[in-house]
Amino acid sequence: MGRSALSRETHRAAPLLETDRLILRAHTIDDFEASAALWADPDVVRHIGGTPSTANESRMRLLRYGGLWPLLGYGYWAVTDRETGRFLGEVGFADFGREIDPPLAGRPEAGWVLAPSSWGRGLATEAVTAAYDWFDGQFADRETVCLVAPENAASLAIVAKFGFREWAHTTYRGEPTIILKR
Repeated sequence: MGRSALSRETHRAAPLLETDRLILRAHTIDDFEASAALWADPDVVRHIGGTPSTANESRMRLLRYGGLWPLLGYGYWAVTDRETGRFLGEVGFADFGREIDPPLAGRPEAGWVLAPSSWGRGLATEAVTAAYDWFDGQFADRETVCLVAPENAASLAIVAKFGFREWAHTTYRGEPTIILKR
């Protein structure tokens, strides 16, 4: 049987990343309430499936984040304000094994979500830059993908900054989606 992304022995923990305004760190169970509030916000999920998450769905997401690092060697960080320590959102990479056409074929998928209070200040670009600086240092030349709703102008502007190119227009969970490659 061939080796998959899930069969590698990585046992890596999320590294601490710092920028001028942000700290990207491993999630803890103490992030649950802030993460659940983030994912329950209709404005936040408008372009990410459109349905606010229940508390249980948010708890499962938080637990999933913790499992990414030891299994894949990469994952998601909690994004916090460097000055106040306030939880602002989440950024990182995953291989969710999505059933989508075309298949993502084990490519790490980049993603980010920030609270509305953080929007319009360049914080998503700052967080994604830190995440990619780390990722590129660990996985040189590894292709990544991301899924963006066609109407999500803010995320499309971010992916353009990082050299993503459109790969396919498709449907995911009944919604139009653009798959981009980097």
